[in-house]
Amino acid sequence: MPIPPSRDPPPLVGLPCCTRAVGEHPGQWVGEKYVRAVREAARALPALLPALEEPLDAEDIAARLDGLLLTGSRSNVEPHHYEGSPSVPGTHHDPARDKLTLPLIRAAMAADLPILAICRGIQELNVALGGTLHQRLHELEGRLDHRAPDGDADRRYGHLAHPVSLTPGGWLAGFAGAPTVTVNSLHSQGIDRLAPGLMVEAVAPDGQIEAVRHAAATFVVGVQWHPEYRVMENGFGRALFAAFGRACRDFRRHRERANPAGRRVPAAE
Repeated sequence: MPIPPSRDPPPLVGLPCCTRAVGEHPGQWVGEKYVRAVREAARALPALLPALEEPLDAEDIAARLDGLLLTGSRSNVEPHHYEGSPSVPGTHHDPARDKLTLPLIRAAMAADLPILAICRGIQELNVALGGTLHQRLHELEGRLDHRAPDGDADRRYGHLAHPVSLTPGGWLAGFAGAPTVTVNSLHSQGIDRLAPGLMVEAVAPDGQIEAVRHAAATFVVGVQWHPEYRVMENGFGRALFAAFGRACRDFRRHRERANPAGRRVPAAE
């Protein structure tokens, strides 16, 4: 059942793009499922942020947004951003996205902008704040293979891979109303050393960190799975996006009270 529309104008949520060629033409790309989840479950207005070779000014972008959704992607964060060893040949990277998202996360944190980070997004969040990543979880002794199964999108995103244990008393346990949820899994990278300020919200059966939140932020949550997939049919995912949307609306109202003229002043001005 669709969530009824809010009487307030929708908050503006930024979604960083990935770079991806369409035939011979370079393109900027965000999966529709993220756009729809922001519009339908968070009741917010999605704004796509291009990943350019000369990146947009992070503080200027943060000053214009009411929230930030860090999406998943087939690409991995380049390891030099966290002093990791060189990637295995053939690993897909997106340097332009890294140039956009890592400074943008830090600018968003400084502004206390609500952030929801998904899959690659939770990895970007951890790296931007000083953490590190495992590059190939499936090669670590005792770890699960967290990569997607073969098949079409419904098979890859719709499968139930494993349960995650939610931290007792944590935010996600409150959204779920249960100590565990079963999630999909489509990643080879994962959090190694947790960044300062981040708290564990969920772990996989092999001990891999699957969700985090920032202890000092109003709303900064990251999950390693994909709650945006068929979000309106997924009670937990819908609750998570709805909470993100509420945080974005609260942020906008607070900014409007602080700036009654309604002009969004970039931090550089």
